[in-house]
Amino acid sequence: MTTIAVGHAAPGFTLKSLDGKEYSLGKLLEKGPVVAAFFKISCPVCQFTFPYLQRLAERYSGDSATVIGISQDDARGTAEFNREYGVTFTTLLEGAGYPVSNAYGLSMVPTIFLIEPDGKVKVSCMGFDKGDLEQIAAELSQRRKIAAAPLFHADESVPAQKPG
Repeated sequence: MTTIAVGHAAPGFTLKSLDGKEYSLGKLLEKGPVVAAFFKISCPVCQFTFPYLQRLAERYSGDSATVIGISQDDARGTAEFNREYGVTFTTLLEGAGYPVSNAYGLSMVPTIFLIEPDGKVKVSCMGFDKGDLEQIAAELSQRRKIAAAPLFHADESVPAQKPG
């Protein structure tokens, strides 16, 4: 579970990316909603989920929305994870003690939040939840005023849920 429920404010944070650049939630929200996906590289459900998040990022990330990963692992392992699972969106490193995960009250990964520009959580998803990811895609497509593209293809066998 997470202590940050839908409709509540997401705690702010500032973290460094794999390339050492600093990102803050507040600054990212200035350009639009943020999809923040917390993960651990050894988590099988994270490994399953992140290629779908990459599809989401390719379709909706840009001038009006941001998809970020928040890794609970070191830079080297995180970079290897990104290569292996095709992740090209910005990945932030949480560091020792998991301060951001703790601020969000996380008890499992992956945990994914859609955070609106006002800082409030619109969608909170723990583990893999096909419906929640489709809802995030629908929200982002409405915001960008483009047709929602399917995250899941007809020839894929994708379960409705996988617990983290």
